[in-house]
Amino acid sequence: MESKLHGIMAEFDTPSDLVDAARKVRDAGYTKTDAFSPFPLHEIDEALGIKRSILPYLIFCGGITGLLSGIGLQYFVHVFDWPIIVGGRPHFSLPAFIPPAYELTILFSAFVAVFGMLFLNGLPAPYHPVFNVPRFALATREKFFLIIESKDEKYDYAETRSFMESLAPQEVFDVEE
Repeated sequence: MESKLHGIMAEFDTPSDLVDAARKVRDAGYTKTDAFSPFPLHEIDEALGIKRSILPYLIFCGGITGLLSGIGLQYFVHVFDWPIIVGGRPHFSLPAFIPPAYELTILFSAFVAVFGMLFLNGLPAPYHPVFNVPRFALATREKFFLIIESKDEKYDYAETRSFMESLAPQEVFDVEE
């Protein structure tokens, strides 16, 4: 049985080597790439050409939805469904409505943040083809990896492999599906 390649992965010793290689990969026109590091590298997003996430905008929309839901629910209950005068206040008393509306703003924002992050990251993903490379276990401790996926429009096995080898990695691997 012939195995299908997921991509070609290179191993690097230092974070600066990885970032430099990622810039060269981006400049060469590859778009379906990813980098793996034992700790966050803030410059890797720009080096790979990854755009900013839409998650902050989704969280803001979740917060606005929570705020409007809290105020709307209280308005419906106190003005239409069960109008009771309490302490001489009007049915719609905004100062009394602020704490529950605030709590719903925080609750909705938190739910959107957690579930939006999971969805946008494609999680949970208990398996990824890079796990088939035995040296990839070092990605959590001391090594840095860069992969070009075979789904990339510019991907050609021979060209891509020789390009990855020209980046001076420690080693280049074929990543099988």
